[in-house]
Amino acid sequence: MDREPLIYMDGKFFEKSKAVVSVFDHGLLYGDGIFEGIRAYNGSVFRLREHIDRLYDSAKSIRLSLPLTKHEMGEAVLETVRRNELKDAYIRLVVTRGSGDLGINPALCKNPTVFIIAEPMASILGPREPMVVKVIVSSIRRDSVDATSHEVKSLNYMNSILAKMEATSAGADDAILLDHRGFVSEGSVTNIFIAKGGKVSTPSTAAGILHGITRDRIIKLCSDVGLDITEREVTPFELLTADEVFLVGTKSELVAVGSVSGVRLGTGAAGPITKKLYGEFSKVVLRPEEGTPVYEAATESV
Repeated sequence: MDREPLIYMDGKFFEKSKAVVSVFDHGLLYGDGIFEGIRAYNGSVFRLREHIDRLYDSAKSIRLSLPLTKHEMGEAVLETVRRNELKDAYIRLVVTRGSGDLGINPALCKNPTVFIIAEPMASILGPREPMVVKVIVSSIRRDSVDATSHEVKSLNYMNSILAKMEATSAGADDAILLDHRGFVSEGSVTNIFIAKGGKVSTPSTAAGILHGITRDRIIKLCSDVGLDITEREVTPFELLTADEVFLVGTKSELVAVGSVSGVRLGTGAAGPITKKLYGEFSKVVLRPEEGTPVYEAATESV
């Protein structure tokens, strides 16, 4: 693309270099806002309805009134992809509390700020082996459900950033965080699954983890292909002794974990269950019923 990417800002489109927010925006000053990371595959936005629903759930949780209906928000996402002439893309939809003053009082923010970024991004899925990463168990704990719960996809990612920094310092690719009780929670920006004896488990959302869109689809996919899948508490012992571990997320898609804190899992490569789900998920993201077409007339699907 020769021209600058176009960014949606409160109903208008601006070139990337001209798309700005106020230094008094509470999203910048206090992390007071929410977002969604969304993928487009081959001209169709994957699970757009689910992403929009989750955005509105996050907004409700932090008492943020959104200026658009769900349909209008979904159409804004589609139009951003259209304006940038993309087929395979990563989309970032952000809503902040808007501009206020140097105090934390949200009542002084009169109008939320909505912006949408769409950038080209090729999928790592397909007829190939899954990517394999090394992770550590971080000393940083996930915030509890009665604090800044990670059920809200908020702009405050300091918890994850600190864990990621710790992983980088240890020579690992990512970190697994435990909850305040010591049970496995999630990766820095991903949900986690383990496999043992042919059975798959993933931490329950009751622990306050993100209600992942990809996580939900992988759970259904496990059932579709005949795998025993359970949502439950997972201990660090189970993580270290699992036959397979894999991470899932919108941007990350599905990646295998080869080692945890220096302990090799299996052969250190992607295991058979991970490979099977990787192959099946590569097909799922391209199914017409899983996405919303970008280059067709707006529908009532969002």
